[in-house]
Amino acid sequence: MKFWLGCLLVALLAGCASGGPVRGRLHYGMDDAPEGKQLLWPAAPEVPRYAYTGTLTGEPNFRSESVAGGALVELGRWIVGLGERGEAPTVLQRPAAVVGDDAGRLYVSDTSRQAVFVFDEKAGELQVWEQADAVRRFVSPSGLAVAADRLFVSDAELGAVFVLDLQGNPIGRIGAGLLQRPTGLARDAAQGRLYVADTYAHDVKVFSDAGELLQVIGKRGESDGEFNFPTYLAWAQGELYVTDTLNNRIQIFSADGQLLQRKLGSRGLFLGNLVRPKGVSVDAEGNVYVIESYYDSLLVFSSTGDFLLPIGGTGTATGRFYLPAGVWVDARNRVHVADMFNGRIVLFQFLGGG
Repeated sequence: MKFWLGCLLVALLAGCASGGPVRGRLHYGMDDAPEGKQLLWPAAPEVPRYAYTGTLTGEPNFRSESVAGGALVELGRWIVGLGERGEAPTVLQRPAAVVGDDAGRLYVSDTSRQAVFVFDEKAGELQVWEQADAVRRFVSPSGLAVAADRLFVSDAELGAVFVLDLQGNPIGRIGAGLLQRPTGLARDAAQGRLYVADTYAHDVKVFSDAGELLQVIGKRGESDGEFNFPTYLAWAQGELYVTDTLNNRIQIFSADGQLLQRKLGSRGLFLGNLVRPKGVSVDAEGNVYVIESYYDSLLVFSSTGDFLLPIGGTGTATGRFYLPAGVWVDARNRVHVADMFNGRIVLFQFLGGG
């Protein structure tokens, strides 16, 4: 019996493709939600504002449309620990940042995998882009920003922002020799400006899309407009949001970067205080989302800086995080969290309301 089963598994799995993109219908992995229960925040009896809507990890999110082989093939793959293609599944390891484009593609930088994952729902395809330029692979891909025809990827170790076309081909490099440790990225599409958080230089450098250095915002310090290890950035509604990590705050600047509009957050030990803030993003109603990595939480603030509610806490269960990093909100007000040490992207839907 054991011999027969072994031969059957070999026959079923022989010839499975290796390498190349993963193909299939993308689904958002709701399997980890308790059966028959919708996960909402805040909890009853308060009015819910957010609902859990799925998790992305990689290849397991892509289901083949083929029915060839049926359940027996799937059983065989499960027994030997293989994915759809007959090899170890392609999955996120340490996702750092996430961003999407107008075509519905979702890009995720993975510092451990040293690559950018591309979830393409319309094409039914998952790709992994490893090449930074013609001769080098990514070492520590960090921030991401998109344009109509290209993707910008900062690599903290390589000290530059690399430009890829939408097929993943390297087409340029920005900031080489000018950046010490580039991390977060944000882009002003209207002006064609790319903002780069240069963490070790304690400033934000502004480049044109062509790579010309236009401006340097800030310097090291604790005063308004100064930074202490800035990390993540966001561009929203004509303003630049900067996570000033070791100053425990978010600073918001005018479009030209000259005027500090306001600050958000403060140092402290209470829920809603910032200890090690990382990712920052803004939804269509002006709510501000901040990753508080020290307490493994997603904190939600109003547009005026009032703390509204937390989502999270340490753990592996749905709605909990382990050293989360980036956050991004799409046009449908879906909040994407890069749950770094859980190796996943977690989605929440903002339901509206104040």
